[in-house]
Amino acid sequence: MTQLENAGSPQEKLPDSLSAFIEGIQVRLGTSTDIIYRFMKLGPLAAVIIYIEGMADPQEMIHAIHEDEDLFNAFSNPEPASCLQLLKTRTLALGKVGEVRDYPRVERELLAGNSIVFIDGGEIALSAGTEALKQRAVEDASSQSVVRGPREGFTESLRDNTALIRRRIQNPKLRIEERILGKQTQTNIAVMYIEGNVDPGVLQELRRRLDAARLDSVLESNYIEEMIQDRQYSPFPTVYNTERPDSAASALLEGRITVLVEGTPFVLIVPALFVQFFQSSEDYYQRSDFASLVRILRYFCFAVALLTPAFYIAITTFHQEMIPTSLLISLIGQRQGIPFPAFFEASLMEITFEILREAGIRLPKSIGQSVSIVGTLVIGQAAVDAGLVSAAMVIVVAITAISNFALPAFNIGISVRILRFGMMVIGASFGLYGIIVALLILGLHLCSLESMGLPYMTSFAPWQWKSQKDSLIRMSRRSMKKYTGHN
Repeated sequence: MTQLENAGSPQEKLPDSLSAFIEGIQVRLGTSTDIIYRFMKLGPLAAVIIYIEGMADPQEMIHAIHEDEDLFNAFSNPEPASCLQLLKTRTLALGKVGEVRDYPRVERELLAGNSIVFIDGGEIALSAGTEALKQRAVEDASSQSVVRGPREGFTESLRDNTALIRRRIQNPKLRIEERILGKQTQTNIAVMYIEGNVDPGVLQELRRRLDAARLDSVLESNYIEEMIQDRQYSPFPTVYNTERPDSAASALLEGRITVLVEGTPFVLIVPALFVQFFQSSEDYYQRSDFASLVRILRYFCFAVALLTPAFYIAITTFHQEMIPTSLLISLIGQRQGIPFPAFFEASLMEITFEILREAGIRLPKSIGQSVSIVGTLVIGQAAVDAGLVSAAMVIVVAITAISNFALPAFNIGISVRILRFGMMVIGASFGLYGIIVALLILGLHLCSLESMGLPYMTSFAPWQWKSQKDSLIRMSRRSMKKYTGHN
């Protein structure tokens, strides 16, 4: 912590009286029982150490002060300023120590887990880094798991997360800009980028959007994401989030910017492109031919998850002549006795599956997976036996759901889930012609999107030959002259 020269207004400046200083603290922070005042003597001078129990542990600092007690007693008539200087340069020299000159900074330091030392007669306090808040240890990235690759995932500690990235990128040009957002929560966020790699225009635009964000609270990175995204009402995400340090490090090497937020393991990456949501960390830890095959499969799964129910509804409702005769006879036989049209069938099964999906997430882990699997099988079979839906419709919904889970980015999967219902309505209303028109409109919408001023469909629209080495497929590393990273 560097020394801060906080002038502050006269009402915010620290007094020179110990009792007045404590009174000012109690006026601003109240008389909460977790705010501890530890009074002591530094020679003939009275002093106090203030900290919040559970967030700070000043015992090591107090022990160091007691060890230098004879040194303070040697002063016959010491000045508070000289004692503060002695504390700062000798007694507390091993930790983070900085000067504080006003009450707002005192509040921030206390709420951040630091301890405040004030000596009677002085107008300056010392802030010592004594954070003791228990943090979750570095564990597997649960939302973006891989078979081969690093197992580390981000935690809720901002400083731990920046360290995880620095350990991977030992580049002196790696920069971290910290700021505070949230009027009430005073949440620390960090903007990381590599100087020389990042586009200055993108960096300046991000700074502008963060400065314009007027938030009352920031409890998770999505609070920031909604303030810096390009389109508020587009179903497609224009900000990427990851729980993996290797993905964040790769984005930085590609010239992107990461935004880390205190209290969440999900890091934001901008700008975000459409192709980025189909790339997985594991693509770069496997052979290029296998990675390319799997990546093409993901694009296919995206199309299946988006269009299969709508295509089935349109074919069975308007375009029966396109179905082979034997298959048509089988479908007609299955639909005998079904009281609902294909659209209602699909809607009923899709809504049921969405309910089971949400229930599986909220249920305890020990029974959640069992209930979701058994519930899906039992309800699907029971619905067919009861004549509410056809067996073909159950197969269509199951294939759609499995394809949705094959997408590596959770937020692009949510986009597909939203658009799927719209496609079903269009397929039931206008058939294949309506679906084709809807796809054209969707393509135009994707081409109109931007992420921090960069076209969302970059490498496809506008077409870039160089980017094709790591977009639809991943070429071998020997064929890529420049490192292209991953996300």
